[in-house]
Amino acid sequence: QVQLVESGGGLVQAGDSLRLSCAASERTFSSYSMGWFRQAPGKERECVAAISWSGGTTYYADSVKGRFTISKDNTKNTVYLQMNSLKPEDTAVYYCAATNSFWSLTRSASGYKYWGQGTQVTVSS
Repeated sequence: QVQLVESGGGLVQAGDSLRLSCAASERTFSSYSMGWFRQAPGKERECVAAISWSGGTTYYADSVKGRFTISKDNTKNTVYLQMNSLKPEDTAVYYCAATNSFWSLTRSASGYKYWGQGTQVTVSS
């Protein structure tokens, strides 16, 4: 069982930056691919970024490409999401998730087995 705890959310203004962190309890964290998802009210949960178990491969949704950066520190069992140039449409609850499934499945919520509790990000205009 992998426990994931997100932190770093908050209320910011458009154009500001935030860094989300997700700490994992599992000592075999290095073997998991990780994803960051977000869900706004009335919308489906969407993958904004994912990183392979080694950190060598990443994926970004078109809506965040060039603004968000996902990274993974296997020595700290932590995955990060650096969010720059935030926009009001980035407002959502952000979740991190872990999987040891195939990389091709990591863009979909169904590809993940473990989830954090979520952290709220609110961007005011």
